[in-house]
Amino acid sequence: MELRHLRYFVAVAEELHFGRAARKLHISQPPLSMQIRALEDELGVILLKRTQRHVSLTQAGTALLGEARHILARVEQAVLTTRRAGRGEIGELAIGFISVADYNVLPLVLREFRRRFPLVNLTLRESTTDVQIRDLLAGRIDVGFVLPPVNDPSLESISILREPLIAALPEKHPLARKTGKLALGKLKDAPFILFPRPYAPGLYDDVVSCCKAAGFSPRVEQEAIQMQTIVSLVSAELGVALIPASLTNLQRTGVIYKSLKDGSPLTEIHLARRRGDELPALRVFVDVAMQMANAAPMPRRGGSTR
Repeated sequence: MELRHLRYFVAVAEELHFGRAARKLHISQPPLSMQIRALEDELGVILLKRTQRHVSLTQAGTALLGEARHILARVEQAVLTTRRAGRGEIGELAIGFISVADYNVLPLVLREFRRRFPLVNLTLRESTTDVQIRDLLAGRIDVGFVLPPVNDPSLESISILREPLIAALPEKHPLARKTGKLALGKLKDAPFILFPRPYAPGLYDDVVSCCKAAGFSPRVEQEAIQMQTIVSLVSAELGVALIPASLTNLQRTGVIYKSLKDGSPLTEIHLARRRGDELPALRVFVDVAMQMANAAPMPRRGGSTR
């Protein structure tokens, strides 16, 4: 039995007229009659009672009609689902992200992707860049928002956000009360809060290079892995920090954010994935991420904020 046999039978059963059914199917009547006879011969039952003036369903035909409609509907749904999966409109996607991405591009990307592709199931995992790289290689996540560099040859990454470093100072720090941008060299004697270099060597090196360009090496007295923890330690007056500008969206009591007078290097967030991975949902996710990153407003760069 072929699907076309079922389609032909349903058309005749619904029209109860071979001529109208043939026109509906865009075929001539004799081949349609032959196909219905072939279906009856294969099943060993009479499906339609035929007279010169009338066509009606037998009990067997009535039973087949319901099943045939169900089968054809399931086939149509299978075709639709397959095509949607091929376009990346349905499926599963595991996403890793560093904490700082949660304060800039990540919410924009997730909101827009969910709006466009509500049937893609997203699993989110917050972790550091080094953990995400291991998860990508092991297949535990499909894409990650990471800090560069990504040096593994089996992975590829693209920059989706660039932003300057700014200073985070305790509210009671003497320089926090001054208006305008901060000359970084004035923090040469301050204790710094930084993260261990193995977790984000690129950003770590940016911070150190920025300080050296201002004429000093930072005296690191506290370390923390997460950016929000670094800001919390600044709030606790344990030191100062240089952080990506989007962290101004983290309004922590007791912290003043100040732009740097002499500018700073642009830090980056990359989108990393396995090289050659053609997962359709991943392809459209990357497209949405790039579109939203290009449309995202830059964080505030001047003055200070509480």
